[in-house]
Amino acid sequence: MKRVGAHVSTAGGVENAPLQATSIGAKAFALFTKNQRQWKAPKLAPTSIDAFRKNCDDGGFRPEHILPHDSYLINLGSPDSEKLQRAREAFIEEMQRAEELGLLLLNFHPGSHLKEIEEERCLELIAESINMALDATKSVTAVIENTAGQGTNLGNRFEQLASLIDQVDDKSRVAVCLDTCHLFASGYDLQSTAAIESTFSEFDRIVGLHYLKGMHINDAMQPLGSRIDRHAGIGKGTIGMDAFVYIMNHPACEEIPLILETPDSAEWQREISLLYSLEW
Repeated sequence: MKRVGAHVSTAGGVENAPLQATSIGAKAFALFTKNQRQWKAPKLAPTSIDAFRKNCDDGGFRPEHILPHDSYLINLGSPDSEKLQRAREAFIEEMQRAEELGLLLLNFHPGSHLKEIEEERCLELIAESINMALDATKSVTAVIENTAGQGTNLGNRFEQLASLIDQVDDKSRVAVCLDTCHLFASGYDLQSTAAIESTFSEFDRIVGLHYLKGMHINDAMQPLGSRIDRHAGIGKGTIGMDAFVYIMNHPACEEIPLILETPDSAEWQREISLLYSLEW
């Protein structure tokens, strides 16, 4: 089964996220377990944890269908030692919060070299950070999200994702989330069935489709290779519908969270229905 959902609000507490997902007909969802633009957050209350787990059970959301996202402030490849330490501590805390909620995945952006260190060294620091977080936790998988290649962010090329995975000690707890807008912005063509088939084949050859544990399903506002991260509604951007038909019928996309991050939350229920209508 395909598990389509959206990145939903946690207003009023994390326990409300599965309720929001249910209300839009989602079969998966993403969330922030804390304010994504602040370093610190109150600890999760036991009552919130219990309510979250109950609401997930009631909504039919299993842990592997829920894709929490870490804070946007975290740079696991920071060239500044103090900032790197702060980022690592924050990332470990995010992993621990996911574990408290009974979740199995944590999605994150790899990191940025800020033009202060070489790309290879930055990738080494990111991998070291992942290893530290896995050592400090027991069950959560670190899910690397590909980037659009904007600025000095790494992770926009499959070779960089493969390099990170190669340097992670416990490969059973590292995975990838592919964002369609980011793929397109970084130069991977998705505009036809043949194009996305070629992109998936390249990913499989360089990284391995068995590492694909989630996707962000977004159209793109900018043209191929723009390196600009601007999401558009499904069918309202420059990617076109062939890519989404392909995803909704690809075996590698079964039983993984397929998460909308499209700009208009009022459209999510319609977009979820639209995506399911593409299944053969």
